[in-house]
Amino acid sequence: MSVGYKIHNKSSKPNNIVEKENKILDQCAAIENELPYFLIDYFIYLKNAIAITSRLAYLQDLLFFCKYLVNETRITTAETTDAITEKEFASIRARDVNRFIGDYCTRYFIEKDNTTVLMENHNRSLSRKKSSLSVLFKFLFREEIMKDNIVDGLNPIKLPKPQPDAIKRLEVEEVALMLQAVETGQGLTDKERQYWEKTKYRDKAILVLFTTFGLRLKELQQLNISSFSFSRNEFKIYRKRGKEIDMPLNNSVVKAINDYIELERPKETELDDEFKDALFLSMQKKRITERAIRQLVKKYTSIALGTSRDSGYSPHKLRATAASSLIQYGFSIYDVQNLLDHDNVTTTQLYSAHRKNAKRDIIKQYELLDEEEN
Repeated sequence: MSVGYKIHNKSSKPNNIVEKENKILDQCAAIENELPYFLIDYFIYLKNAIAITSRLAYLQDLLFFCKYLVNETRITTAETTDAITEKEFASIRARDVNRFIGDYCTRYFIEKDNTTVLMENHNRSLSRKKSSLSVLFKFLFREEIMKDNIVDGLNPIKLPKPQPDAIKRLEVEEVALMLQAVETGQGLTDKERQYWEKTKYRDKAILVLFTTFGLRLKELQQLNISSFSFSRNEFKIYRKRGKEIDMPLNNSVVKAINDYIELERPKETELDDEFKDALFLSMQKKRITERAIRQLVKKYTSIALGTSRDSGYSPHKLRATAASSLIQYGFSIYDVQNLLDHDNVTTTQLYSAHRKNAKRDIIKQYELLDEEEN
């Protein structure tokens, strides 16, 4: 395999997911090497407390904060982030974190590819950084490294309340237009049609899976041939926090997948061992990337919306489309919550507000008086 090592896998997870998780763990280890050693117990805490993708995000935020301490403050005399002392870290106060989040993080410059890039963060990004640091400082207070729980003094960050009407997703009619585009090539440019001739069954299967199950991008990209059991009419996905879920299949999905496998997907003998089991393949006969999936989704949704390619929707908007469509067809929010793996039912409730003319339909069907009495 291209990873440079063999995978001795005794878990139920397929090798591609084990490999991807290992790459994230390598990134985590590399960041930890840049951070002060006295934080090792915090690293162990993160390892056992949260999903590995969240762990990586927390460590990235912590490294960014430590670089700020070194380069922008007098809190530490260290010249590198790993040289910050425990005593210096213990001297940090709530006002220092408030200045970091409320002032520095809102607008700063970074050097990238020999170019100076201006970075501006909105409140949602600032809230995530605050959350990451709050977990850290609560841990350090609990471990008695810090004398005070400075989290209580952190400034609040107001996030706009999610508005159901602002949720972007396709209407049922637009889903039909999107699927029509992928079936017929209608709306594609001449250049796009050249690729479409070779990928139309793959692209249709991807769009059908997104709009039927509301899969996350990562969940779909990681699918394998072995994920599907057509005799049992189900397939397996791996969700956040390592959850392994069996999902039922319907006829539309089975047909889309089988058409792709039988009519378009390269034969196993044409593939490297690493990609023999990968369900969705690129033109280069490798597992399709998340970036490529984003691009094809934006392309076909832009046709349905009648807008530019750049204004097409992301895969996450198809997740919202699935949620809204299922509720519009009459499924309960609890069933939809379970299908889409929402942690909180309030998230699912946002999509229920999208049901067209819901109030009008309710009142119309709830006539207290017979027409004869009017």
